[in-house]
Amino acid sequence: MLSIPAELARGALDAAPDAMIIIDASGIVRYANRQVSALFGHPHDEIIGQSVERLMPERFRRRHVGHREGYAGNVRVRPMGAGLDLFGLRQDGVEFPIEISLSPIQDSAGVLVAAAIRDVTDRRRAQAELVVARQVAEQAREAADRANSAKSRFLATASHDLRQPLQTLALLNGTMRRMIGDAELLEANSQQEQAIGAMSRLLNALLDISKLESGTIKPEPTDFEVSGMFEELHREFSRSASDKGLLLQFEPGRHIAHCDPSLVEQVLRNLVSNAIKYTRQGLVRLRCLEEGRLVRIEVLDTGIGIPADQIPYIFDEFYQVGVPTHSLRDGYGLGLNIVKRIVNLLKLQLDVRSEVGKGSVFTLSLPAGLDRAGVADVGTDRASASPAPPAAPEHVLLVEDDPAVRNATRMLLRVEGYRVTAVATIAEALQSAEREDIDLLITDYHLAGDEIGTALITALRNRLGSVLKAVLITGDTSSAVKELPSDPYLRVASKPINADALLTLMRSFPAK
Repeated sequence: MLSIPAELARGALDAAPDAMIIIDASGIVRYANRQVSALFGHPHDEIIGQSVERLMPERFRRRHVGHREGYAGNVRVRPMGAGLDLFGLRQDGVEFPIEISLSPIQDSAGVLVAAAIRDVTDRRRAQAELVVARQVAEQAREAADRANSAKSRFLATASHDLRQPLQTLALLNGTMRRMIGDAELLEANSQQEQAIGAMSRLLNALLDISKLESGTIKPEPTDFEVSGMFEELHREFSRSASDKGLLLQFEPGRHIAHCDPSLVEQVLRNLVSNAIKYTRQGLVRLRCLEEGRLVRIEVLDTGIGIPADQIPYIFDEFYQVGVPTHSLRDGYGLGLNIVKRIVNLLKLQLDVRSEVGKGSVFTLSLPAGLDRAGVADVGTDRASASPAPPAAPEHVLLVEDDPAVRNATRMLLRVEGYRVTAVATIAEALQSAEREDIDLLITDYHLAGDEIGTALITALRNRLGSVLKAVLITGDTSSAVKELPSDPYLRVASKPINADALLTLMRSFPAK
């Protein structure tokens, strides 16, 4: 066996990073390397021959004698005081945390114990800082959760309370238009309608951005057929395109995409609206192409186009192509910002090509759906043709807890020739249904207290024992409304809805 010279062994121990001491069975220090003096502050000669308990706080010394004697009866390599907080004592009286590893050494005089001692002050400090950092992060997360919860409550309240007066204005505007004969008054009414529409669009845009920022919108992907979405968009924008003398073309095909259809439709709605706004003549075209496992939807226009150096900024809030800051605006420059936020949320790709004076193409790439089984038929249960007066006066039960909206809706329906019973609560609605035949129900989704319109529809249908046509009007954009089952005798409308759109919905039901 190789014999290591004593000087070489002592040199190796002095070079070790940890403090090393060797004690005998009585606890007397027989050897200490240079790190012991550096760590504890005692000169080397003052450590040798002294009790090891001198290197620890006084409160541990009596207990340590018992532990040391117990180790002598069961010598083995192990850490000292596993699970306990150990401390050393410097010459200046300062305590510091340590870790100790024990190893037995056989000697002619008996068993000696080698102890490797490491200062863990920095590690303990780092661990304490990590604990504090985790606590701070947890507190920040809880604060963020509370803030998001408060923001969600604000959005729910704002979505309802701000939409209510706009709903009243929109319906009163439609009623007045049907009662006015003077040309100048009709012009004033038309301008009022445009102002109400602008207010509604701005409110919707601001609420959409707030919901996207707060994280309250959660994608709900499913397979859906693009053609149904195109049909709905065509119905929605055909009039505004026609008013500008534009050709509105849709080439949907029979493609199946996999994504959240409501959010995709919102993206396309903003893109089409933007295309119509920036196109003075020519056309706006939507078409759908399938390339491998992708479905690409193109929104093409022959509008003013976008300079290449402005394309990176078109998705910024309040940015409009060619519109100087603080100048008169047609819109608010929020549509494309909402588009970008939704595209990022859905993890989709949106490409832009444009040439000044020739137009732009926005291409949205979606994952292709698997098959047609269980495909959501987007838009097929919505309104279609233009309004036509009812064949005979129908009896409409109107349930709305907001008096202003209720009265405005009642006035519009009566001007259109409907018989109307207007109430505020489910109880009043059920009482009315017992006295009179009801042909059509119009109800708000959120009624007084915790009452909801869907519960009323179910209760009335159970009581009447027949299929009741119902229009559900709501400012709620939560999944509870999105997930309503397909029902050919149910129409859902978002507030604020104008008079023409409401009447179109009412007249869009299939014959019983």
